[in-house]
Amino acid sequence: MATHSLYSANSLPTAHYFQSKAEGQWLQSLTLSKKPMQLRISNGCRARATLNTELKAIEIPRQWYNLIADLPIKPPPPLHPKTYEPINPEDLSPLLADELIKQEASNDRFIDIPDEVRDIYRLWRPTPLIRAKRLEKLLNTPAKIYYKYEGVSPAGSHKPNSAVPQAWYNVQQGIKNVVTETGAGQWGSALAFACSLFGLGCEVWQVRASYDQKPYRRYMMQTWGAKVHPSPSNLTEAGRKILQMDSSSPGSLGIAISEAVEIALKDADTKYCLGSVLNHVLLHQTVIGEECLKQMEAIGETPDVIIGCTGGGSNFAGLSFPFIREKLNKKINPVIRAVEPTACPSLTKGIYTYDYGDTAGMTPLMKMHTLGHDFIPDPIHAGGLRYHGMAPLISHVYELGLMEAIAIPQTECFQGALQFARSEGLIPAPEPTHAIAATIREALHCRETGEAKVILTAMCGHGHFDLPAYDKYLQGNMVDLSFSEDNLQGSLANIPQVAA
Repeated sequence: MATHSLYSANSLPTAHYFQSKAEGQWLQSLTLSKKPMQLRISNGCRARATLNTELKAIEIPRQWYNLIADLPIKPPPPLHPKTYEPINPEDLSPLLADELIKQEASNDRFIDIPDEVRDIYRLWRPTPLIRAKRLEKLLNTPAKIYYKYEGVSPAGSHKPNSAVPQAWYNVQQGIKNVVTETGAGQWGSALAFACSLFGLGCEVWQVRASYDQKPYRRYMMQTWGAKVHPSPSNLTEAGRKILQMDSSSPGSLGIAISEAVEIALKDADTKYCLGSVLNHVLLHQTVIGEECLKQMEAIGETPDVIIGCTGGGSNFAGLSFPFIREKLNKKINPVIRAVEPTACPSLTKGIYTYDYGDTAGMTPLMKMHTLGHDFIPDPIHAGGLRYHGMAPLISHVYELGLMEAIAIPQTECFQGALQFARSEGLIPAPEPTHAIAATIREALHCRETGEAKVILTAMCGHGHFDLPAYDKYLQGNMVDLSFSEDNLQGSLANIPQVAA
């Protein structure tokens, strides 16, 4: 059956399900008619259609959305790591590109996406919104499950949504090199990809546990021209201090951040890029939710529950923040649920206070839910969720009561991932398995109650380079890792004491 009658020229091919004999006959009539109707479907948006309904292609957003503009109470400012006074732009200029500093502190509701950035977004955006009908059938649930799939990007995750503009702004400023950290390798891959497009030098500190578990992520970064180091390393003072205390340290995102920041501060031609946590990163990711709002509107659906995994918070914020705007405007009222690993539960077990964003205490102090800046999580396979703190803006939204949070152990997550892979076909990265497990919990609850809820979840990346983790689960060798209460209390005790 020819697909050209189903898709507009600028839309990627997408499976389209017809649920009745009448719809099937209508589709056949389209393909047999002398002048086929051009049924335009938003990229990846699987939807029912009738003869009198035309679904217009969803455009890539032209602006990023800044949730801060609509919050009834503004979030607390970041503080200087030495004076404990609110930081100013000059304090951040040695680290970040000027335009990113402006975005970090902006109260504007919308910020225009540069045309050059949108042109690159077109390589994979808009991303698919897919109804998980086979998973619904497997679970025998009356709920409708939709997932926004970001794994179609060149790097295989949502991370290029911010990597591309960060690289572009640095190039516009004349910067020659950027440095960063990466947990699971998703962010490092995305930044390496973005830098390759602009001829920008890229150096990545990859958390040691992930560096060993996921060599193909390293190969991916190196293919795009990046230099990759295991963290902690002997290349920085911060890394050497950690190795002196523990030569077999599995590393953490906090340690890797310290190493990258140290390098950035030594060279005026080098800036630091971060893949999550900071406001401007969350801002860039809102292209996810803005697209999703339009896609759900196009198919006549409104989510009752929105679920996303959280480590630093970029993917969760990207999907949920535009929906929170609509919730604040009383247009919709979904439950918004963050899901984190039980081994690194910053929202559910951390405290809300000012803390450093890195282990060495080189970054500004941010008010966030934190387990303590020197907390080193156990080496779970969801390396991207092994961060001691939660994005300050997400932490603030959580404190305002606009969302909720739960923690799930990794064996339940991988069990859910197998159910998803064996019904929907896609193999999730370990990070979104947390959102999938929580979605399955909600869908099974709907089976018990008979509620036909609409569940929207974030499938932020594929797991093609995470198959050793699946092998470990399939062989029965995966265990649920938690944290030592003594270690947690010791880490919390080291948080700097900042007056209210």
